[in-house]
Amino acid sequence: MNCVIALFGLILPRAFVAFWWFTDPTRWTAVFGSSPLVPALGFLFLPWTTLIYVLFWSSTTGLDLVGWIFVGLAFLGDIGTYGGGFFGNRDKVSSYYR
Repeated sequence: MNCVIALFGLILPRAFVAFWWFTDPTRWTAVFGSSPLVPALGFLFLPWTTLIYVLFWSSTTGLDLVGWIFVGLAFLGDIGTYGGGFFGNRDKVSSYYR
Protein backbone atom coordinates (compact mmCIF):
# COMPACT_ATOMS: atom_id res chain seq x y z
CA MET A 1 0.00 0.00 0.00
CA ASN A 2 2.85 2.39 0.74
CA CYS A 3 4.21 1.91 -2.77
CA VAL A 4 0.84 2.92 -4.23
CA ILE A 5 0.79 6.08 -2.09
CA ALA A 6 4.34 6.92 -3.14
CA LEU A 7 3.47 6.29 -6.77
CA PHE A 8 0.50 8.66 -6.55
CA GLY A 9 2.73 11.22 -4.84
CA LEU A 10 5.08 11.13 -7.81
CA ILE A 11 2.60 10.81 -10.68
CA LEU A 12 -0.51 12.70 -9.56
CA PRO A 13 0.91 16.24 -9.40
CA ARG A 14 2.67 15.81 -12.73
CA ALA A 15 -0.57 14.58 -14.30
CA PHE A 16 -2.40 17.65 -12.92
CA VAL A 17 0.31 19.99 -14.22
CA ALA A 18 0.30 18.38 -17.68
CA PHE A 19 -3.49 18.38 -17.91
CA TRP A 20 -3.81 22.00 -16.78
CA TRP A 21 -0.94 23.13 -19.02
CA PHE A 22 -2.55 21.56 -22.10
CA THR A 23 -6.10 22.71 -21.32
CA ASP A 24 -5.28 26.32 -20.28
CA PRO A 25 -1.97 27.38 -21.87
CA THR A 26 -2.87 31.08 -21.70
CA ARG A 27 -2.82 31.00 -17.89
CA TRP A 28 0.59 29.32 -17.90
CA THR A 29 1.89 31.88 -20.39
CA ALA A 30 0.54 34.69 -18.21
CA VAL A 31 2.21 33.26 -15.11
CA PHE A 32 5.60 32.23 -16.52
CA GLY A 33 5.91 34.26 -19.72
CA SER A 34 6.55 32.83 -23.15
CA SER A 35 9.42 30.52 -22.15
CA PRO A 36 8.33 26.96 -21.30
CA LEU A 37 11.62 26.27 -19.49
CA VAL A 38 10.50 27.18 -15.95
CA PRO A 39 7.20 25.25 -16.06
CA ALA A 40 8.99 22.26 -17.61
CA LEU A 41 11.60 22.27 -14.83
CA GLY A 42 8.81 22.65 -12.30
CA PHE A 43 7.05 19.69 -13.88
CA LEU A 44 10.17 17.55 -13.50
CA PHE A 45 11.54 18.62 -10.11
CA LEU A 46 8.90 20.55 -8.10
CA PRO A 47 5.44 19.63 -9.42
CA TRP A 48 3.43 20.49 -6.28
CA THR A 49 5.17 23.86 -5.97
CA THR A 50 4.54 24.66 -9.63
CA LEU A 51 0.91 23.62 -9.38
CA ILE A 52 0.22 25.71 -6.27
CA TYR A 53 2.13 28.70 -7.69
CA VAL A 54 -0.07 28.73 -10.79
CA LEU A 55 -3.20 28.16 -8.71
CA PHE A 56 -2.60 31.11 -6.36
CA TRP A 57 -1.04 33.51 -8.89
CA SER A 58 -3.16 36.52 -9.81
CA SER A 59 -2.61 38.81 -12.79
CA THR A 60 -3.21 41.91 -10.67
CA THR A 61 -1.24 41.15 -7.51
CA GLY A 62 0.97 38.16 -8.31
CA LEU A 63 1.15 36.14 -5.10
CA ASP A 64 -0.11 37.46 -1.80
CA LEU A 65 0.98 36.25 1.64
CA VAL A 66 -1.44 33.33 1.72
CA GLY A 67 -0.23 32.23 -1.72
CA TRP A 68 3.40 32.31 -0.59
CA ILE A 69 2.52 30.26 2.49
CA PHE A 70 0.89 27.59 0.33
CA VAL A 71 3.81 27.66 -2.11
CA GLY A 72 6.17 27.12 0.83
CA LEU A 73 4.11 24.18 2.08
CA ALA A 74 4.05 22.69 -1.43
CA PHE A 75 7.83 23.12 -1.63
CA LEU A 76 8.21 21.24 1.66
CA GLY A 77 5.97 18.52 0.25
CA ASP A 78 8.11 18.25 -2.88
CA ILE A 79 11.30 18.08 -0.85
CA GLY A 80 9.68 15.50 1.42
CA THR A 81 8.95 13.20 -1.50
CA TYR A 82 12.64 13.20 -2.42
CA GLY A 83 14.07 12.87 1.08
CA GLY A 84 11.44 10.64 2.63
CA GLY A 85 12.98 7.41 1.35
CA PHE A 86 16.25 8.00 3.14
CA PHE A 87 14.74 8.76 6.51
CA GLY A 88 12.19 5.98 6.25
CA ASN A 89 14.75 3.29 5.40
CA ARG A 90 17.79 4.29 7.43
CA ASP A 91 16.91 1.85 10.24
CA LYS A 92 16.77 -1.04 7.77
CA VAL A 93 20.25 -0.52 6.30
CA SER A 94 23.15 -1.14 8.65
CA SER A 95 25.66 1.03 6.78
CA TYR A 96 23.81 4.30 7.63
CA TYR A 97 25.35 6.12 10.57
CA ARG A 98 23.14 7.59 13.25
